[in-house]
Amino acid sequence: MTRCIVTGGAGFIGSNFVRLIVKKQVFDKVVVIDKLGFGGFLENLSDVLGKITFIKEDLCNFSSVLRIFEEFKPTHVFHFAAETHVDRSIIDPSSFIKSNILGTYSILEGAKKNSAERLIHVSTDEVYGSADSGEIFTEQSSLNPSSPYSASKASSDLLCLSYYKTFNLPVIITRSSNNFGPYQLPEKFIPVVITNLLEDKEIPIYGTGKNIRNWIYVDDNCEAILQCGLFGKIGQVYNISADNSNEIENVNLAKKICKILKKPESLIKFVQDRPGHDFCYRIDNSKIKNELNWRPKVDLDTGLQMTINWYLENENWWRKRKKELEEYYQQNYGGR
Repeated sequence: MTRCIVTGGAGFIGSNFVRLIVKKQVFDKVVVIDKLGFGGFLENLSDVLGKITFIKEDLCNFSSVLRIFEEFKPTHVFHFAAETHVDRSIIDPSSFIKSNILGTYSILEGAKKNSAERLIHVSTDEVYGSADSGEIFTEQSSLNPSSPYSASKASSDLLCLSYYKTFNLPVIITRSSNNFGPYQLPEKFIPVVITNLLEDKEIPIYGTGKNIRNWIYVDDNCEAILQCGLFGKIGQVYNISADNSNEIENVNLAKKICKILKKPESLIKFVQDRPGHDFCYRIDNSKIKNELNWRPKVDLDTGLQMTINWYLENENWWRKRKKELEEYYQQNYGGR
C-alpha cells in the first residue's frame, strides 16, 4: 500500500499537485500537512477534501510532525512547504530560516525514523543566483543565492543531500523555474499584474523591468515533480523549466498581459529595485528530459490565457486574498 504525505499542500504549487495525484489515483492514501499560514488556504483544496486526510500543523513543531509520520508511515513524501516570497524574506528573514530550514529538518527526521521510500524536496532555481549573459545552470552548478529566501532554500537543499549521504535517506531534489497558474497569491508577479489590471490599477515593476525569467505553468511542474517522485534516481537533483520560448523580460510579460486584457500599457509603473534582485534565472532541463522523458506541454501564451481565465472566474478568491495581504502588510510593516 502506497501512502503519501504532501507538506504545504494547501499552497499554490502544493494544492495543484494534490489535485493531480488525486485525479490520477497514484497513491492509496494522501495526507496533506499545512499550517494554513499566509500562503495556504483550505479553500484551495475544497474540491478534493473528501479524498484526502488534511492535518493543520506547523512543521516546526517537531514532536507533532514525528507523531504524524509515525501514524501514517508514508512511502512517499513530497515536501512543498516553504516561505517563498522574496520581498517578505527581505523584510523578515527569521520566518524563512525557521520554516525552510527547521521545517525541512522535521520532515527529514520523520522520513528517516519511519523508513520512507522516497522524499522529494521541492526547491527553486533561485538557489543558483543570477545567470550571467549566456550562462545556463545545470544540476552541478554551484549554489550562489542572493536573498534570505533563496539562501534558506539552498540550506534546506544541502541538508537534504546530507541526509542522503550520511543516513542513506532516499532523497530527490527538484529545482524549478518561476511557476504561474491557478491559486497563486496576488503578491507574486503574474497575479499582481492580472488583478491590478482587472482593477485598473498601476502595475509596479522593479527597476527597468529588464529582469529575465523562465515561466513554467504549474501543471507542467507538478507533472515533473511526480515523475521525479516515482521514477527519479535517488540522491539526484533535477532542474525543471519550460522551454526557451517561455523566457521573457518582466516588462514584456506585463505588456503581454495588458494586451490580452485590452488594458493600456500606461498602467505600467517602474519602482525602485529591491536589494539583491537577480537579473536572470536560466536552468538546463535536459537531465529530466533525457532520464525521465518529461516535457513541458504548456507554452507561455496558452498558460497566460488559462491563468487569466481562472482569475476572471474566481474573483472572490483573489479579492479576498488581496484584502488579507493589504491588511497583513499594513499591520506588520505600515503598508507596502
